[in-house]
Amino acid sequence: MRKYLILILVLLNACAYNPVIDTAGQSGTFNKSQATNITNDIQHCKTLAKDNSSSLVEAYKRFYNYYLRAGTFYLADKMDYNYPSIARKCLSNRGHSVLN
Repeated sequence: MRKYLILILVLLNACAYNPVIDTAGQSGTFNKSQATNITNDIQHCKTLAKDNSSSLVEAYKRFYNYYLRAGTFYLADKMDYNYPSIARKCLSNRGHSVLN
């Protein structure tokens, strides 16, 4: 039962990404500030990233990075997560300056 609880928590944690966006500055792509559309853009980009990434694969990557790599004394390469990179690229293509 404990293993299932840990698996569920890892799966739920895989979709937790909150981008840090500079709303005061303007992107070089647009002439006016895009901060007025920030809430709508974040919702669309999170949905897009969730639809185009697998929760199971993301959970395995988290498990690998935190537990299996420790067994090799962190000599193995770290696996990158798809969900944050998709959301970050979506927001930057919509004209927002994403800091993380």
